[in-house]
Amino acid sequence: MSTATRTVNVSTSAAAIGDRYPARPVPDDWPATRQPTEQVLKLWAAASPRTETPRSHNFRRHGLMLLLAWLQEQAGDNWQQRWLASGADAAGERWADGPACWLQRQGKYSRTRLETMTSALIILVGADVIRPSLAWLFTGGKKRKVARNMIWSRDTAGFDRVDQFCRQDPGITDDAREHIVFRLAVIIAAKGGAMADITVGDLLESLDVEYSLRGERRLGSAAFRVLRELRVFGPGVPTLREITSNGQLAVEELVDRYPIACRPIRDLLVDYLKERQPALDYSTLRGEVYHLAKSFWTDLEQHHPGIASLRLDPATATAWKQRLQTRTKRITAGDGQRIEVTVERLNYHDTLATVRAFYLDLAQWALEDPARWGPWVAPSPVSQHDLDRRKATRRRKARMDARTRERLPILPALVRSTYQHRKEAETLLAVGRKAQPGKEFNAVGQTLIRTHRPHATPENIWATDPVTGRQRLLNREENHAFWAWAIIEVLRLTGIRIEEMLELSHHSLVQYRLPTTGEIVPLLQIAPSKTDAERLLVVGPELADVLSTIICRIRSADGTVPLIRARDYHELVWMDPAPLLFQHRVGAEPHRIGRERISTLLDQALTRTGLVDADGTPLHCTPHDFRRIFITDAIMNGLPPHIAQVIAGHQDISVTIGYKAVYPEETIKSHLAFLTRRRALRPSEEYRTPTDAEWEEFLGHFERRKVATGLCGRAFSTPCIHENACLRCSMHWPDPAQRARIVDIRDNIIARIAEAEREGWLGEVQGLQITLAGADDKLAQIDRRVPRTVDLPMPTTTTGHRSRLSGPGERVRP
Repeated sequence: MSTATRTVNVSTSAAAIGDRYPARPVPDDWPATRQPTEQVLKLWAAASPRTETPRSHNFRRHGLMLLLAWLQEQAGDNWQQRWLASGADAAGERWADGPACWLQRQGKYSRTRLETMTSALIILVGADVIRPSLAWLFTGGKKRKVARNMIWSRDTAGFDRVDQFCRQDPGITDDAREHIVFRLAVIIAAKGGAMADITVGDLLESLDVEYSLRGERRLGSAAFRVLRELRVFGPGVPTLREITSNGQLAVEELVDRYPIACRPIRDLLVDYLKERQPALDYSTLRGEVYHLAKSFWTDLEQHHPGIASLRLDPATATAWKQRLQTRTKRITAGDGQRIEVTVERLNYHDTLATVRAFYLDLAQWALEDPARWGPWVAPSPVSQHDLDRRKATRRRKARMDARTRERLPILPALVRSTYQHRKEAETLLAVGRKAQPGKEFNAVGQTLIRTHRPHATPENIWATDPVTGRQRLLNREENHAFWAWAIIEVLRLTGIRIEEMLELSHHSLVQYRLPTTGEIVPLLQIAPSKTDAERLLVVGPELADVLSTIICRIRSADGTVPLIRARDYHELVWMDPAPLLFQHRVGAEPHRIGRERISTLLDQALTRTGLVDADGTPLHCTPHDFRRIFITDAIMNGLPPHIAQVIAGHQDISVTIGYKAVYPEETIKSHLAFLTRRRALRPSEEYRTPTDAEWEEFLGHFERRKVATGLCGRAFSTPCIHENACLRCSMHWPDPAQRARIVDIRDNIIARIAEAEREGWLGEVQGLQITLAGADDKLAQIDRRVPRTVDLPMPTTTTGHRSRLSGPGERVRP
């Protein structure tokens, strides 16, 4: 979790939101609704169009007179009370049945007269004579008529401000702008007043009503953002996501999520956790609640109804610990069927340790406050022997090693598949955008038909598969393909944690200029997370390509990266606005990509490869798998473990070695013994501050890494492990400008292999084939880099609300 300032928010249940942001009540009486019939007939022109024909004028006036006559027969002292008494407001879409029956009783019924009469209701609403409910306006009202009449009659200047703001925002389409205006018109029609009188509670109430009627809150966040940035809500109002998202719950709310029948035990858990809360962060507190309330006591109540004491007999304690060791999991079999299997519970020892600490804490606290804690003291059902993790640690290491061994070989195939899918999705979208609606188009070996959807968002490109008939949203497919590629590339090239990746921002890109040559070395700053330690990573050519592509995609038309507020996944608090790299537009607003979305994109990418696990099920890969793969691959290719420890951000080298799959035990012992001997033999002056000459020697290392075909990425003061056979070495970064040289080398190797086979030099053939494979790999790395010269724009400090690119970007080369 970053050390940036967090905004702590409280529990945001529906009731709490209503208390913090109440909606304006609709009164039963106000001056406009008490006006007599003659006065209303004079006011109706204010809610009419500025220009209309005499026939339309008479048509509207006649309909208004009929509507007023119908309302006068209803019970009530004003027009609003008569409207409610008529039952039309509660009838919703069928509200016109009342006027139709009235016309039939009067002997005046005709479809034209009924249409004239019902259309006049919009005039009364625009003149604030009647305020229909939000539910009626979302169902019984007519969208364009409601908005048009409210603009004409109530707050033209306010609606003009909204319209101008929406047109200037490239993220708000014409269809979205029309719906935002309609929503604001509905709120004013139901609540009265003008645009400046709309409150946060009014908008939240309209969203709730729309959701109850339609099951959606269309463009609610866009309407909220418009009013918020126009300062209609006043200063200091958070975003809609901050208001409606769940914040940190109180201890009582966390415990009550689990159905504990014994009230005294429930109260004891609450008191115990409140005592420990000041020393815990929120994520740890939630884990404590889960272990004690869910895994411990709720499980006991389910299998031993009526239990009310912490003093467990041996049989009960043993049965509970046996149940705790396993859990039921639903998986997808190779034939696509969902089946249930019993698997080991990975946090088994964590629950045991928490329960033991709970019992021991009660015993200790009883010495200080026996009246409060003494009645609950009991022998712990978890012994010290139960907490022995040595066997579990070995099994976990074996499991993780097996998982890494299965996924490391498929990484190149996954990278190629993701890159190819991204390019195909881009091509398909570009061709589909140019195709005419209803016309067939072909791209990347696929034949689709552009779908005609007149009411859909214009930016959405829909297409129909003529074979299957399935509708495909091409811009969504392209968006998913791009972010799947970006996520996999960043994770495999950096080995960072998922929370560190999601907190990467435009400000994470820093640069170091070598004092000797003036060459700029780009670095990636990783914000403190698990170990609360900041670190810097060198940005290699491939990573520079990826970061540059992401920045170019997310920046606005004015060349800036939008600032967004993201919520910490563990602590459930909102961070300060930042130009985060992993953001995408949802509706009219940019949002950070969520962890759930990342998992979904990874699963989809693996599904496309067709790879399966050892048991035949589709292969699953988590973001942390890429971290283990990165460390394993780096150490296998000669990177010293202590350097890998610094890159990975581990505080203990044993953790780094544990990440390395099947690392030989003797190698570990020998390496640690070597480090111990070297530190013992080295004189103490070697640990002093380096001199200027030594520092110059260190900087010169970066220049000596240059070779004819690219750059060597080996660490400082480390020898070449491949005896300068650069094309074989994974630490060699090929220079795109030297592609022709590498092609010549490859062609020469092919010729030498043919000569060796012809002359029978079989010992020569094997070595040449290894070198040939390395040359092909270097050419593939160059071809994957688009563009060939990376334009990685570095952020500059600005006083505005966005992170601005430094002009056209300074060309950097790591």
